Amino acid sequence: MNRRAFLGASMSVIATTAVGAPDTIKLLLGTSPPGGGFTPFGDAFAPTINERQHEVVVEPVFTKGSLENIPMLEEGRLGLGLAGGEATFEALTGSTRSPAALSIIAPMYSSAGMFAVPGLSAVTLIIDLKGKPVVFGAPGSSLVVQARYILKGIGLDLEHDFQAILLPRDDEALAMLADGRAAALWGGGIGWPAFEDLARSGTGARFVAPNEAESAAIVGKVPFLKRLTVPAGTYNGQNEPIHSVGSWSVVLGRSDMPERVAYALARALHEGEADMARRVRSGRETTAANTWVAAPRAEFIHPGVRRYLAEAAIEAPIK
Repeated sequence: MNRRAFLGASMSVIATTAVGAPDTIKLLLGTSPPGGGFTPFGDAFAPTINERQHEVVVEPVFTKGSLENIPMLEEGRLGLGLAGGEATFEALTGSTRSPAALSIIAPMYSSAGMFAVPGLSAVTLIIDLKGKPVVFGAPGSSLVVQARYILKGIGLDLEHDFQAILLPRDDEALAMLADGRAAALWGGGIGWPAFEDLARSGTGARFVAPNEAESAAIVGKVPFLKRLTVPAGTYNGQNEPIHSVGSWSVVLGRSDMPERVAYALARALHEGEADMARRVRSGRETTAANTWVAAPRAEFIHPGVRRYLAEAAIEAPIK
């Protein structure tokens, strides 16, 4: 798929286009930098939507990630944006800022936060990484926000307790792990590209997640984080499930998006669930039913999406 290098400041986001039909709406979808976990998801999400309806055309573009996607959505420079659960919670609830006039359009995938280390590393616990150089992700990435919350839950500070490294591209971390400039890489989610690359490398990968006591402390202090499990076999050489904590990443849109547009997006995604799972591993959790699971509160889901879920008899799970 052809992609712009990065979204330009003057770019129009929601505009009519001649593609498919005279009144088709084009929505630019903010993803992440090259090598980021949101990029392959966006490249799968767009054709899955575009192949099933002609009301909307979704076009993915590179951005700096969640912390850029959210303000760009608010400014109208994006029509859709991918965002991690922590950044979404902060924006929609106004816990650290004014509440954003944004709504959840679709679930992406659950992101269980954890560290990856080369296979022969002596690191077995998170505390073993204290004082060591660790790549936490790209500036603006939702994974960096997640790391702050999870580490704070066990009494650690990202900047003060680690030699925190932020890189413009997540894939640069592999070279730093290979030559010893970094001891670990923070990440999350199913099929996250940097974890997959490390697991397939000559060193292989081991994963270090919060233990049971740490997980209990984290969810006790940060209630919007959830216990999550990465199934065995998700990554090469990972023979046991990984139990951690984390959140759900989501597709966000503006709250003033026309209801018919949000409805069309929800319907197309539901009809294309099998294609999402085929196109990208992280798309296996991108189901209409998981919209309820991913949303911190039902009212955060766009009314057009809720209307589709009701008509499709996809009900919220009983909690």
